[in-house]
Amino acid sequence: MSRFDDLASFAAVVRERSFTRAAAQLGVSQSALSQTVRALERHLDLKLLNRTTRSVAPTEAGDRLYRAVAPRFTDIEAELAVLGELRGKPAGSVRITATAHAAQALVWPRLRAWLPSYPDIQIELSSDNRFIDIVAERYDIGVRLGADVARDMIAVRMAPDMRMAVVGSPDYFARRPVPRTPQDLTEHDCIRLRLPTHGGVLNWEFKRRGRTVNAQVGGRLVFNSTDLILAAAADAQGLAWVPDDLVAAQVAAGRLTPVLDDWAATYPGYHLYYASRRASPAVALVVEALRQS
Repeated sequence: MSRFDDLASFAAVVRERSFTRAAAQLGVSQSALSQTVRALERHLDLKLLNRTTRSVAPTEAGDRLYRAVAPRFTDIEAELAVLGELRGKPAGSVRITATAHAAQALVWPRLRAWLPSYPDIQIELSSDNRFIDIVAERYDIGVRLGADVARDMIAVRMAPDMRMAVVGSPDYFARRPVPRTPQDLTEHDCIRLRLPTHGGVLNWEFKRRGRTVNAQVGGRLVFNSTDLILAAAADAQGLAWVPDDLVAAQVAAGRLTPVLDDWAATYPGYHLYYASRRASPAVALVVEALRQS
């Protein structure tokens, strides 16, 4: 059992790529965790981790060991959650990764009302715009747009198709002409979004009568947060290209003005997805709470 705990500690360090984060997750001190991993290395007579002051990464032996034990710990945790059914109460931890937009607009509003009914289920919600391998990073559920869900996952729709909108403030349009076509955007300050996964800037895409146009937009501002983009647009710094549900209230209040409506692109809406292996009762309940009614 002691060696089992040592392996679990090692797996946590590799998964988090940090002794600090792994120690916080396990509820132990960083020094105690470091001693545990060093003891495992001495027992195996193998170096498992390369450590620097800034990072932790597995060696070749460490990576092989992690790939061997990590799926087994996942299966054990799932079975322990299933055992919770035997005492009549679903229990366990459910880890969810969602884009910032989906987490704020869909996931948390639905979970907030649901949580009091299941006090033995713990939720970890991570807001992240990266494309994530939920199996490798040990998430139970991912939430992304339908087109971004891997084909080997079980996908459940959470929301209708997402429509995009170009918006600017009345003060901005008081000094700049209203664009009539996507090509007109070359004459405007467009506030763009930096994609975290590949480091590129998100293309602005438009569709009309079966024709798709990728607009060549530019501007002085690039953010990695939609909230900052909307704040800058409301402050007359430029135009934003965002999901229209994010700006519905500001458009209704007159703080932002939509343009190019007849060119608006629509994408498959948000889906939650999970691995095809058997889901624990806790995961199944969360899926049911989050799915589109």
